[in-house]
Amino acid sequence: MKRRVLWWFRGKDLRIEDHPFFETINPDDEIVPLFIVDPYFFAPERAQEIPHRIQFLLESLEELKVAIHGLGSELIIRQGKSSDLIPQLAKEWKIDQVFCCRWVEPFGRERDRRIADCLKGYSIPMTLLEGETLFPPGSVRNGSGQMFRVFTPFSKVCWSRGIQSKELPPSSLPPLPEDIEPHSVPVPSLTQLKIERNPNVQKGGSSEGKKILHTFLTGPVSNYPSMRDRMDQRGTSRLSAHIKFGTLSIRSIWKMTIASGLTEASRKFLNELLWREFSHHMLWEWPELLSTPFRKDFKDFPYLNNQEDWEAWKEGKTGYPIIDAAARELLSTGYVHNRARMISASFLTKHLLIDYRLGEQHYLKYLTDGDWAQNNSGWQWSAGCGCDAQPWFRIFNPITQALKFDPSGEYVRKYIPELSKVSNEWIHTPWLAPNDQRDQWNYPNPIIGLDEGRQRFLAAAKMHLKRDTP
Repeated sequence: MKRRVLWWFRGKDLRIEDHPFFETINPDDEIVPLFIVDPYFFAPERAQEIPHRIQFLLESLEELKVAIHGLGSELIIRQGKSSDLIPQLAKEWKIDQVFCCRWVEPFGRERDRRIADCLKGYSIPMTLLEGETLFPPGSVRNGSGQMFRVFTPFSKVCWSRGIQSKELPPSSLPPLPEDIEPHSVPVPSLTQLKIERNPNVQKGGSSEGKKILHTFLTGPVSNYPSMRDRMDQRGTSRLSAHIKFGTLSIRSIWKMTIASGLTEASRKFLNELLWREFSHHMLWEWPELLSTPFRKDFKDFPYLNNQEDWEAWKEGKTGYPIIDAAARELLSTGYVHNRARMISASFLTKHLLIDYRLGEQHYLKYLTDGDWAQNNSGWQWSAGCGCDAQPWFRIFNPITQALKFDPSGEYVRKYIPELSKVSNEWIHTPWLAPNDQRDQWNYPNPIIGLDEGRQRFLAAAKMHLKRDTP
């Protein structure tokens, strides 16, 4: 039976290839592609809070628009609240069914519930597609039907299931039905949103994502286990923003990695993708994680939240080069190396005793790959309060970490120009250099001693958690 279907693109499925929509349609369906410029994200005051993500999204949206046009159709772009426009347009355009990809975040789930309920009043079903994860969120469970609380058994179940092959996109799409007037608005510009373009932010779009994946699979992946933690090397995939916005599907990355040859190295990379999967399934099961720690004994933890320490950490002026390099990389590029994220998060939550939720929100503001589930999981892991987190008493030593994963100081010099001419001897401990050299660098002394910060945190944790430190 011929249907008229609405293909509602959202900010996490900005692609044609390996889009789950193509598994649902019939050859004679009329297809109406739609993207809504919703003020929830695109009101200027809101967009300015997430500038790097908006820049990447707009570039990806422009490419998607061109791709759909190349297939013979048109991406309609409308401006307004999704909760108002979807029911209104579905009724006006005589839509038989609405398709869109599922979101795991609680605010996305609530939005979809409201829209689906409204559409029911018009007898129009809304179908949520599985396009953001390898498996439907909440579907990977233990033998008792419970959500896994530890990553390793979760990953074993994922590996045992395998990834199903999906339909390739068609070579063409039907044109818009003649009775539909697009009345599209242009893709918003950064200027309209009062956002200054950052030339250092990763470029958006599926074509760019494919290039990055090809480069990774034909080189760096072979050394992934040994190089992924090196901040001075390009040892990671740099696919995170493309995964976040769905310009590449997580499923196609998985399949292409296996097709390139499953080795110990590539298996390690795929396991990191499963950590992302784990975070999304956790948030689906426990939506309260965006506001509360997984470990209930961490509730009301006695963080100090000293304002001067917080500002120094955000601005990259703590006096610890590896911490400051991570802070400045974030502000200047919208990206932070994963190892640097862990070191920086540990320092903030433990040495400085600042609430992990402040760091989580700061990262979400500037990260191009800012993903609610994954970012939250990473911060709770570092703070020791998350699901399958590092032990609360484990505290990264930023100097030790820097010497191991940035041995020549290349990463530090790249993002801290004041230290660009400092020798390897002092690059990670500039406060120990002779005074006549330090005076030339204009770089602050450490805002806290490492042992002082460590002991302060352990004492606070011991009292709050009512247990002895090891």
